[in-house]
Amino acid sequence: MTELNLIGIEKEKAVNVSNTLNQLLADYQIYYQNLRGFHWNIKGEDFFELHVKFEELYSDAALRIDAIAERILTLGSTPYHSFNEYLKYSQTNPAENISNGREAVGTVLQNIRHLLNVLNELKVNAEDANDQGTSSFTDDMINSFEKTAWMLNAYLS
Repeated sequence: MTELNLIGIEKEKAVNVSNTLNQLLADYQIYYQNLRGFHWNIKGEDFFELHVKFEELYSDAALRIDAIAERILTLGSTPYHSFNEYLKYSQTNPAENISNGREAVGTVLQNIRHLLNVLNELKVNAEDANDQGTSSFTDDMINSFEKTAWMLNAYLS
């Protein structure tokens, strides 16, 4: 007989979903910190516009980070919760010493593209596990990131 977790998902499949969520969490933490750095260090003619945009993006990221961690807990696993873990498992590179607006926006767009890849993998894993909660949760983030990517790409064009 297959063992189920607290919310009725096969434990083995829930672990697979949780592992992908932890990957997303690690990447999201680096994305968040990149945004904070851009917000603090941006310079140039687009300062006012980008300063506000980066704050908007990191505020949203902070809420999503919490939701990702709570989803991992709901599935019965433990979320990464140290900077060592984030740096060890993240596939998103920390950005350093970027104050140029176009370069910062390009980096954010690159981070979002990577996060979309992880989210698409998460969606597949969640559907395989019949985990509708994570699948739905993933849809919202994908839609939001796709719109943000479109807008950032338009800014760079």
